[in-house]
Amino acid sequence: MPSVEQLEKLLAADPGDAFVLYAIAQEHAKAGDFARAVEFYDRAIAVAPDDGYTYFHKARALGAAGRTEEQVAALKGGLEAARRSRDGKAAGELQGALDELE
Repeated sequence: MPSVEQLEKLLAADPGDAFVLYAIAQEHAKAGDFARAVEFYDRAIAVAPDDGYTYFHKARALGAAGRTEEQVAALKGGLEAARRSRDGKAAGELQGALDELE
């Protein structure tokens, strides 16, 4: 995986690249910077609102930060997104994660 610095250079070339935004979020989450990760997940969601997996990983970051109510909201948003895009696999994973919390 490229470094955050390399990913930011790619993002500078195309600020609307949802995959690069998601990749930066993943790197921040991996480093334990969950607040920054959530910022980038939100930016990725703004660009690609029907990608359920971005919501799923945002929810994981929120959960790791102890923000359970927001985690549940992210999972519900992701479930709606997965249904809109007819992504049954993502919907199943999101529902499973939601079931564990509720």
